[in-house]
Amino acid sequence: MERFQPRETRDRQGEGAEPAARCRGLVKRYEDVLAVDGLDLEVRRGECFGLLGPNGAGKTTTVEILEGLTAPDDGVVEVLGRRWGGASDHALRERLGVQLQETQLGEKLTVEETLRLFSSFFSRSRPIAEVIATVELEEKAQARVGKLSGGQKQRLALACALVSDPELLFLDEPTTGLDPQARLRVWEVVERFRSGGGTVLLTTHYMEEASRLCDRVAIMDHGRILALDRPAALIASLGAEQIVEIRVRPELPAELLAGLSGVTGVARTDGAWKLRVGRIGDALPALLAEIERRGVALESLATHQATLEDVFVSMTGRALRDE
Repeated sequence: MERFQPRETRDRQGEGAEPAARCRGLVKRYEDVLAVDGLDLEVRRGECFGLLGPNGAGKTTTVEILEGLTAPDDGVVEVLGRRWGGASDHALRERLGVQLQETQLGEKLTVEETLRLFSSFFSRSRPIAEVIATVELEEKAQARVGKLSGGQKQRLALACALVSDPELLFLDEPTTGLDPQARLRVWEVVERFRSGGGTVLLTTHYMEEASRLCDRVAIMDHGRILALDRPAALIASLGAEQIVEIRVRPELPAELLAGLSGVTGVARTDGAWKLRVGRIGDALPALLAEIERRGVALESLATHQATLEDVFVSMTGRALRDE
């Protein structure tokens, strides 16, 4: 596999360097819908930063403003130390790589022809063969786009974003609709770009994607950031190692469940109770004993390690995404 050779400017990384992107008081309205509501955000150079939230949270609008594709109604936006709306816009775009939620590519062009086309848009670009190798499409270099699988098309769209050797890579829901194997291959490409010194801003509603790829994650809903930290720190903030999900009939009161030994919090989502549990060895026996004492029917019980989705549920009382 090919590895990215970083631009010279990529050595300015970390918290002390100028941010790769930032916005202050960002606002965007679409008629009566407030898509972005006074957003403050900063992406450090050299990190992979994730915007995690459900559909309609304002993630795509925020990214499109940072990319210079959409003008904000209010607020300040800086990308790689520059603001949009001036003579330097073209030079700034040459330093960015952008993969949209849906990239429409010419289906009769081959993979190689597609990348040569995108390469021609930039004054500086990486060798086509090197980019093809980076996304592992060597065997499909002469295949027409219309004949590619969904995962191969997604990797080609990512290659189009990488061909200019960008400093900052925007990825909007890069693996939506892909099977687990195809998603893993996209993740590997992103990780290689990040390890080569590039900066990544991605949107996702996949908790596994955010946990694996991102140095920091902002949980977003209704145009606002609810929490921002390292994935592990956000999960630790729950004060729970495990989540116990139960469905019972008739229902048990929330106050009863919250008072059980070992339970640190309770939320209700999609007709089920989700109990945040610090000591499952105490909580589970206490829960089962209470169910038996009250004579209610236990319809289902499942446990799992706490995740970023559980952080979202604890903050909003609803699921991060529809299964």
